[in-house]
Amino acid sequence: MTSPPSYRVLLIDDDDVFTRVLARALTGRGFEVAIAHDAAQARHLAQTTPADFAVLDLKLGADNGLTLIPQLKVLRPKLRILLLTGYASIATAVEAIKRGADDYLAKPVDADAIVNALLATTPSHAPVAAQDDPALPHAPPPLKRLEWEHIQRVLTECEGNISEAARRLGLHRRTLQRKLAKHPVREAE
Repeated sequence: MTSPPSYRVLLIDDDDVFTRVLARALTGRGFEVAIAHDAAQARHLAQTTPADFAVLDLKLGADNGLTLIPQLKVLRPKLRILLLTGYASIATAVEAIKRGADDYLAKPVDADAIVNALLATTPSHAPVAAQDDPALPHAPPPLKRLEWEHIQRVLTECEGNISEAARRLGLHRRTLQRKLAKHPVREAE
């Protein structure tokens, strides 16, 4: 892969190891990287660093990446924001795009996929819906996938409180924890 022109990236994630590895990979691909580990640092960097892109994690310790998106856009209106999450769901992707994110990728993700998403001229805006099986772009998602997305939506509404989410879903807390421990369901099974 050829190196892109020098771009500045704000890397916003609370995972030290992930940020170090990704920063090294992005630097090797010609990007200048500034790192923030929480929302306050991210806002400060957005004010002081002329950045082209932001790679933002959904979960920032006590902070939520979704709430940070519009704040970053106010500070840097032309900032292209890529949201990363280990809890991929269509509901989260739609909410991220509504709040101003330009693209959305599910973790684990490699540096090349991040670079491609940052440099894309048109955002994917459908990162979860049809990425696994391009032969079935209009097929409805399987029931297991819909269940997973519903659980993620309710969990987000409960701000991560598993007991409250289990109550709303009519499940035992342990049952919900078992379902959450499984990896997200793929589109085409």
